[in-house]
Amino acid sequence: MQFQTNAKTTDDKRQELRLQAGAWLKAAREEAGLSQRELAGKMGALYYTFISQIESGKGRLPADRYAVYAEALGVDSREFAIKMLEFYEPTTYQLIFNQKSAI
Repeated sequence: MQFQTNAKTTDDKRQELRLQAGAWLKAAREEAGLSQRELAGKMGALYYTFISQIESGKGRLPADRYAVYAEALGVDSREFAIKMLEFYEPTTYQLIFNQKSAI
């Protein structure tokens, strides 16, 4: 029974981090002056709803799209990847950078 509680807590934390990632990505897109449709076009995505799902926390940006997404936003791809790691894989982020996520 205790395991289920911990799993639920982990799922809640994961969802919260996805929501935070989405808010960060939305802010970066808006700072770049792009609509969801324009960003999707720059990324070669067929549907802008892909961007909407990521920004709303309903989806997760696949790692193989980090560089394309960063380029479309006009941001450094390495810094972008580190930020995504901090949101999507906080334990790995902590191990690599020997620090707790600021998020």
